[in-house]
Amino acid sequence: MQKVLGALIIVGCVLGGYAMANGDMSVLWQPAEVLIILGAGLGSLVVGNPKEVLVEMCAQIKGVFVYTRRGEEFQRQLLMLLYELLEMVDAGGLKVLDEHIEEPEQSELFAKYPLILQEKNLMFFIADNFRLMAMGKISAHELEGFLEQELEAMEHALLLPAKSLHKVGEAMPGFGILAAIMGIIITMGSIGGSVAEVGAHVAAALVGTFLGIFFCYCLMDPLSNAMSQRVKTELSALECVRTTLVAHVAGKPTLLAVDAGRKLIEQDVKPAFKQLEIWVNEYEDQREAA
Repeated sequence: MQKVLGALIIVGCVLGGYAMANGDMSVLWQPAEVLIILGAGLGSLVVGNPKEVLVEMCAQIKGVFVYTRRGEEFQRQLLMLLYELLEMVDAGGLKVLDEHIEEPEQSELFAKYPLILQEKNLMFFIADNFRLMAMGKISAHELEGFLEQELEAMEHALLLPAKSLHKVGEAMPGFGILAAIMGIIITMGSIGGSVAEVGAHVAAALVGTFLGIFFCYCLMDPLSNAMSQRVKTELSALECVRTTLVAHVAGKPTLLAVDAGRKLIEQDVKPAFKQLEIWVNEYEDQREAA
């Protein structure tokens, strides 16, 4: 909703200011200019990016407008899933996790935390790295190095769509000039006509320059920035998992290991340590009652 509101403010203020200056709205309707500019931009994206980046770009653009902030319930499910998994490791060793980490979608444990199951990257990151721990003895330093490399690779891949869109956005003023030049060429072809006709062609050509600048600074640049921020928000959950696993392998008690991960959650949605204790106590009470 906030993104839609921002877009309405941009369009309303730009076109509203133009209308207040007695501008003719019909002059701005230049389908040929839009086709040249957006067509050149779309073609650049197709030429410069592999298919998987384009598919991820479409998904991230959609996600910007329908994205729901990860609130307290998501953080509770993440932290308590990690707590339960580590408690199982302490009680019966890593082998007891096989039925949960081999096929997490079928696991009764993961089924208790549906918000985590919805996040495929996060779910497989948790399962894969518990599987890595179960394959053999690994030191905290080695595990931290492996996970850092994996997170860097994931961050690079997830940020590629935003970076590609940003680069094309930066080229939009150039595409606008391209459309304007083609409009001037048309104008030169009608130079023998009336002043009104020549003026209309010049105005149409200048609309191309306007659209190129508008698409760059009012559309693609803020959109690519929103995509980058969304990716970094998603990565904060992965950072939480990484820190928790490293702390556990280093010998920290389960609660302290999970708390180490809690500290990596974004500040505006990070639960307090007291809240984490309440969740843990509720879980322990339920387990004892069962």
